[in-house]
Amino acid sequence: MKPEPQPEILNIDQAASLLGVSLKTFHKVLHSEQVPARKIGREWKFSRQALIDWVGSGCSIDFYRGESADPDLVRPTPPPRANRARRTAGWQLEMD
Repeated sequence: MKPEPQPEILNIDQAASLLGVSLKTFHKVLHSEQVPARKIGREWKFSRQALIDWVGSGCSIDFYRGESADPDLVRPTPPPRANRARRTAGWQLEMD
């Protein structure tokens, strides 16, 4: 039996599925990275090959350094851990 041909142009559900992530995760990536995409009307469209090339062009060390292969992409840097308030700050425990 011959497998069904894969579409070259994907909708957002198909793009998330191709990358193996949830739709929620894909939306986060879409808003924070430079994903190759076009918005046509109200719908996002993605080239299957462009998504594959985009994933293949990334480098994990850039993520850990907070850098990007694309110098025009600015990622927010989180504040240092020492400056963040702890969720348990101000709690007092009573010991019996």
